[in-house]
Amino acid sequence: MSGESPSFKPSLGLMDATMIVAGSMIGSGIFIVSADIIRNVGSAGWLVLVWLITGFMTITAAVSYGELSGMFPKAGGQYIYLREAYNPLIGFLYGWSFFSVIQTGTIAAVGVAFSKYAAYLIPALSEDNKLIRMQTGINACGNPSYFSISAAQVASIGIIGLLTYSNTRGIKGGKRIQNIFTSTKLLALFGLILAGWLAFRPEVWHTNWTDAWTSTKTSLRDVCNPSRGFTITPISGAALFGGIAAAMVGSVFSSDAWNNVTFIAGEIKNPQKNIGASLFLGTLIVTIIYIGANLMYISVLPLNEIAHADKDRIAVAAARVIFGHGGTIIIALLIMIATFGCNNGLILSGARVYYSMARDGLFFKNAGTLNKNAVPQWSLWAQFAVASVLCLSGKYGDLLDMISFVVVIFYVLTIAGIFILRKRKPDLPRPYRAFGYPVLPTLYILMGISFCILLIIYKPEFTWPGLIITLLGIPLYFIAVSGNRKTTDQ
Repeated sequence: MSGESPSFKPSLGLMDATMIVAGSMIGSGIFIVSADIIRNVGSAGWLVLVWLITGFMTITAAVSYGELSGMFPKAGGQYIYLREAYNPLIGFLYGWSFFSVIQTGTIAAVGVAFSKYAAYLIPALSEDNKLIRMQTGINACGNPSYFSISAAQVASIGIIGLLTYSNTRGIKGGKRIQNIFTSTKLLALFGLILAGWLAFRPEVWHTNWTDAWTSTKTSLRDVCNPSRGFTITPISGAALFGGIAAAMVGSVFSSDAWNNVTFIAGEIKNPQKNIGASLFLGTLIVTIIYIGANLMYISVLPLNEIAHADKDRIAVAAARVIFGHGGTIIIALLIMIATFGCNNGLILSGARVYYSMARDGLFFKNAGTLNKNAVPQWSLWAQFAVASVLCLSGKYGDLLDMISFVVVIFYVLTIAGIFILRKRKPDLPRPYRAFGYPVLPTLYILMGISFCILLIIYKPEFTWPGLIITLLGIPLYFIAVSGNRKTTDQ
């Protein structure tokens, strides 16, 4: 097969790789999820701590992945690491989850976020503009339930298709888009944070930090009748840890996709060094931005306005305070830039995982070929197809909440793989060794396991659906292996 198609061309430097890390992480989450975090933990202190914990875990995982990327500088990244540390089945389960919802669901969610905010400039793209609406039954509250397709969903498919086509033209075009949009949104975010501090409201800041560590949970008094308002319940002890875990679902989602750069190792110059460095630099930059953005939010908005912002759009609420009525347009443009660049990075890197799986005989054969531009075109369009279905289903947000549990499990398994590989393959070249080994990797594993256990106890709805999706990969794996054996026998 390798003789029939071009090979990957190393054309991305350290700057390019860092832009992919940062660009893939920053989508729409930082502009939205802090509202849900406040509803789960209820105070400024816990809000900032949730983001600090997530940032620490992200950077710790990233510097640990540097060792694995140096050992296996190949396209496929985390899929390869899991395969080498454990067995092909574990690698496949990750790849299957990645294809069925982790990457494709993220692409769908980010694409729809782009369209939603584009509607501020072009109202016809609004999610409220229903192109198709059909009643499907009666929901648990006794109200009619509908399947609908909005203009935002259709527009998101168009944007994903445009970026997919662009990436089939070669890595250089994708690199150019990534660098331009990522650098623009980084500068814009730093500018927004600075503007927020210039609009600092001392009375709001003081009030928000009063009782900064008094934790509460905000929930609807009647889920079937939201107009009845909310109830606020003090939480402490074990329930507080459950609230933190539930809150971290949003911050983990917003900080995810940093590992995407490992999927394109075959196209990075000096990957043994540059991938590890880009992982550290990219995650550090984004963590600083995320902490700065949240400090800015609580410097201009009272906590109740953060918790109950319209459709959780706290960045829009903050921009109105900072810039006046024109703030909505400013934030809309910033989020459009952020989500466009984010999706480009996700689309560019995701297809390389399916390529590696196909080369192992565990995915569609065509996914393991490169086009004349030395990119996995078939994989790119297969990814587009699944992401489009998720866009139309309207369930991508639910799926992403549910898969957060599985994402962290795979991160824990991958970092535990460092310990396994040091014992099993001690002679493999390690141009970069995990920073703080064994303390920091062990700490990440313990924190990741704690996060997953707390979700199982306090938020089971975030766990079992993701596990089911992942476990569906087991019969698919054996079907693929059986098919390979039959092909070999023939």
